[in-house]
Amino acid sequence: MDMRARSETWILIENLDERHPGLTATRARALYEAASVCLDRHHASPALLRIDDEGTIGGRQIAWVEPNGRAKVANGNEIDATCDGAYAVSLATIEVERGLVAIGRAWTGSGADFFLTPKEMCSTADFETALRLEVSGVDKGGASTLRHRLKQKRMQLTRGKSDSAAIASVVGFRELLVLLGTVT
Repeated sequence: MDMRARSETWILIENLDERHPGLTATRARALYEAASVCLDRHHASPALLRIDDEGTIGGRQIAWVEPNGRAKVANGNEIDATCDGAYAVSLATIEVERGLVAIGRAWTGSGADFFLTPKEMCSTADFETALRLEVSGVDKGGASTLRHRLKQKRMQLTRGKSDSAAIASVVGFRELLVLLGTVT
């Protein structure tokens, strides 16, 4: 499928709690704010977010409100902001690309950040049958840095104390690129 055909659906990073039962409104707002700060460092809204889902290349529009000075100061720790911003972009991308939503945070040692389930099953899903999602954010690295990080995240998932299937996601803010890879 060409990039124009796949860009008809937007990646919606705002109000994630309305679609992801594993997030509260407060946490979703904080993730959105961090994503806005990270995206705004390198781009103007709206922009085309490129997506590489295991070799299927596409792109979708993403938009955010330009963060004010207070939001920038509150997200002044680049590492934390990049991590939180990547959570928002990754969850929104997984939702659109694979029809999965977060039902909760993963436990320490699982090798992952969130548990995911298909949208239509989120009311009956449990953590035992859920997919794991490991997210990483990169503020300034290029495509080769992102691919290396994806490889690292896949390895992390295989070492986790869980044998459930998983998805690794790497969000590159300067590159405006999301890489997705499945681990079974």
